[in-house]
Amino acid sequence: MKFIPAETFRRISMLLIGCLILSAACRAEDKRTTLLLQAFVNELVSITPGESKFPASFKMGSDSGSPSEQPQHLVKMTRPFSMSKYEVPQNLYEAVMGSNPSRWKGPRNSVEMMTWDEANEFCAKITKLLRAEKLIEADETIRLPTEAEWEYCCRAGTETKYSFGDNPQNENDKAPIATVLNQFAWHSGNAAGNDPQVGALKPNPWGLYDFHGYLWEFTGDSWSPDYKQTAENKPRSLVKDKTKSVVIRGGSWKDPYEKLTSTSRQSISPTDKDDAVGFRCVKSK
Repeated sequence: MKFIPAETFRRISMLLIGCLILSAACRAEDKRTTLLLQAFVNELVSITPGESKFPASFKMGSDSGSPSEQPQHLVKMTRPFSMSKYEVPQNLYEAVMGSNPSRWKGPRNSVEMMTWDEANEFCAKITKLLRAEKLIEADETIRLPTEAEWEYCCRAGTETKYSFGDNPQNENDKAPIATVLNQFAWHSGNAAGNDPQVGALKPNPWGLYDFHGYLWEFTGDSWSPDYKQTAENKPRSLVKDKTKSVVIRGGSWKDPYEKLTSTSRQSISPTDKDDAVGFRCVKSK
């Protein structure tokens, strides 16, 4: 019988212990990712146009807003989908992408400082993970919302400037103060210091949070300077040319209350990053 030298035995033992610790850590990380994926799915809100409280169509844009919001036109929603209750938080983004690019760190803070391409990459990766975990069906996809889906959900059945009404201010408010809006949105009149967790304020009538303010949100649509083609029933294009500007919606903590309406829109390069731009997701077939 051959005896293993004590030093060799010690080294083998340490190696085995290290492997066991690493394996346990990997299992714990896998479990954490699974829990985050389950939470993401649980936080999706089912939107069924034409059924229950969800109208089959809505008036998109505003005839009294900026030129980019005109003309107001009727949009018919033809398919059901699910909308994320919150903007994508940093802990989920990091679990899917392997890193957290945000300037304002916090696990349940909205992720920011990613490009439009990276937001789409997140959607593709989380789709694969959710299918592998059987948390969504094989024919279901996670993606950025179209601009029409975004405004439909932001309005939540309303026709006012904001999902809570037309006036963001109380009688004695002076800009940048907007105490009515403060209940629903982070903007330049009430945001200070580090970003808060998602869902810290009141939701809109459909239980969706932070559509007004906090972060501008990427959509899947290319930028157009107005809605003239849309109003003429010409289809809007999803972005294919990466040099073309894309649409962001909703305003942010950097913006005054006037920029946080349900119709507010802006263009951005798909390669730009900003600590006031994030995104939320849609699940659809």
